[in-house]
Amino acid sequence: MKLQENQLPPAAAELVQKFATRRATIGVVGLGYVGLPLAIVLAEAGYRVLGLDRDPQKVIRINEGDSYLMDVPGSAVRALVQSGKLSATTSYADLAAADGVSICVPTPLRKTGDPDLSFILDAARALQPALHSPMAVILESTTYPGTTRELLLPELEKSGLKVGQDLFLAFSPERLDPSRTDWTTRNTPKVIGGITPACTAVAAAMYGQAMESIVPVSSTEVAEMTKLLENTFRAVNIALVNEMALMCERLGLDVWEVIEAAATKPFGFMKFTPGPGLGGHCIPIDPLYLSWKLKSVKYNARFIELASEINTGMPRYVVQRVQDALNERGRALQGSRMLVLGVAFKPGVSDTRESPALDVIGLLKEKGAVVSYYDPHVPEVQDEGWDLRSVADPLQAAKASDCVVIVTDHGGVDYPGIARAAPLVFDARNALAGVEIADGRIIRL
Repeated sequence: MKLQENQLPPAAAELVQKFATRRATIGVVGLGYVGLPLAIVLAEAGYRVLGLDRDPQKVIRINEGDSYLMDVPGSAVRALVQSGKLSATTSYADLAAADGVSICVPTPLRKTGDPDLSFILDAARALQPALHSPMAVILESTTYPGTTRELLLPELEKSGLKVGQDLFLAFSPERLDPSRTDWTTRNTPKVIGGITPACTAVAAAMYGQAMESIVPVSSTEVAEMTKLLENTFRAVNIALVNEMALMCERLGLDVWEVIEAAATKPFGFMKFTPGPGLGGHCIPIDPLYLSWKLKSVKYNARFIELASEINTGMPRYVVQRVQDALNERGRALQGSRMLVLGVAFKPGVSDTRESPALDVIGLLKEKGAVVSYYDPHVPEVQDEGWDLRSVADPLQAAKASDCVVIVTDHGGVDYPGIARAAPLVFDARNALAGVEIADGRIIRL
């Protein structure tokens, strides 16, 4: 149900007008990969934006006009800080001046596989003293359907304010794809679902001044489920092509040639490519939120569980293929010098969250290999039990290695040169497509 402005509660109408004239102050809680780009877009639209983060170093850097994210130019931060449109704080009390607040905090999975919503709940509780009427609160953190209504709503109403009359609560999933320049925070359609129609209208008014396209939906649950469908779609299809890679290897076929041939069909097919596993903060995790939620209604999400099983097994498959390739050349994996190319979860970023490279490195080290890595965007990386720094010269490191494993195919890396220098290359990303070396030293996924 779409409300006209004259049908809105008085507090909602007041907020809508304030957003429309850009007289509002917006708070953004969590200044990471989602929150900082959102803060920039809102400030560039004319709002005064107050970013909040628990990390004092991030706050200092923003207030000095500096950026710590590859996707956010320091020049953009500096211009907005100097104009007075952007500032940062560690204190929730400062958000009492905000007319709207976007919550962009992490929602990881615990080791037990259940959602960790502590960051959302901590933010809601810390925000309570700053709540006032009228005010909009919008959750962007990915979570299972029902979170906004069942967890966030009761916490906010402990303030004594009524959602839908005094406070306007909505869910709007982030759709950020780091390193993309064609689809950004500004021009990616923004899905918004409110607790009430008035909540949807207020949230749409707040974001509508900064985003090119708003997609209102009927409830917070629909908006929450939308994000999970988007990433489940990707996880399942990536699992399909990963299993296709396993099948093609058994049949002696080139999976990359098969995929390229299938991609020539102009309808009914969407191209996905295999790889060493899933990484990032969305695709490996978000579908499992839905799977966990469905267990509460006695439903087994079989596609999600199977996709997760296939995708999480890919790093082990890569290491096994590497081990087999070395064995065929009379070498054991134990004691071999391995160079891993790329540890970020995708090309062109510095984010290593859930990166399959961490699993590949860990498994290689478990089997006694001597591992080094090169990543132009990640100078140092660590996981449980190990800590490595990127080598300075990948070409020299390749010459000194027994095998190079391409895990993340960053741009600007001389993969053909490395392949010619290395005695053996396992290419998990088809980075060496079209490169032929007569002695068969290149092995593809």
